[in-house]
Amino acid sequence: MSSNRVVSMLPSAAEMIALCGGESMLVARGHEDDFPHSITSLPIVTGANTVFTSSADVDVQVSQALAQGNALYTIDAETLKKVQPTHIVTQDLCHVCAIDLQTVERIAKQMDPKPEIVTLNPLTFQDVLDDITRIGVGLGLEKQASEALGKLNERVTAARAKADTYLEKNGGLRKRCLFVEWTDPVYPGGHWTPQLMYMAGGEQRIAPATDTVGAGPSARVTHEACIASDPEIIVISPCGLNLKEARRETDLIKDKEWFKTLCKPGVRVCLVDGNQMFNRPGPRLVDALEFLVGYLWEDDSLIPADFPWERYI
Repeated sequence: MSSNRVVSMLPSAAEMIALCGGESMLVARGHEDDFPHSITSLPIVTGANTVFTSSADVDVQVSQALAQGNALYTIDAETLKKVQPTHIVTQDLCHVCAIDLQTVERIAKQMDPKPEIVTLNPLTFQDVLDDITRIGVGLGLEKQASEALGKLNERVTAARAKADTYLEKNGGLRKRCLFVEWTDPVYPGGHWTPQLMYMAGGEQRIAPATDTVGAGPSARVTHEACIASDPEIIVISPCGLNLKEARRETDLIKDKEWFKTLCKPGVRVCLVDGNQMFNRPGPRLVDALEFLVGYLWEDDSLIPADFPWERYI
């Protein structure tokens, strides 16, 4: 049996650890680590200083906290020390999305023995897949990670082949897409999300990417810019919000003039659970790719049966 005692401070990390067969190594988790469901009984070592009310209000809370130099997240140092981890898996990608690396390192230095810190910093879809290998190596699960990655790559290859077939039938014309990562203010999908759209046969003009180059961090855009990108397909998947919450936030903007202009006749709009899908850089990005191929090209048979989404317009 492995003597590793692992703490995940990142939802995608917990998924990758479980995918590689390391779920039994987990001794604690971050407050947003909720998949697989079997890990939710583990002690929680992080927390959020913001309270979700609405997209607009959370944006204000985050902006004010950052302006004042206040942390967005907390670590329960006592619980962390109590579980005596040998490894902590965290991130250094987004200070708004999860606990920052510097805070984790500061607390880890106070622990004896000091745990090894495995840091994830994916900027592209390929980086996300590479992180599976990184976790496998870090936790002594190289073989299991390699096998899991092989299966994911097979699905990616199959999904891309379907997309290429539809794209060819469409004369090479890509579907014009807009992925909404936050509704008020509007943040379009960044990093790997526009890549997934490109791989599925679409393109996000407002924050473009290719199959090998990500779009960079998501940044606030104007309503006019959204309209000018002229999308025919809009995917609304607010970061951290489930499907019910995504519907509620979309309902808050549906009667605004800019949104009605954006959703002109013929435009298709869907909602996706933004807590579980797209915004979480883990293995289920492959599910998201399969969903996009099916939704963009109107072939529901390609969409995973349990994918959390619904049509809105």
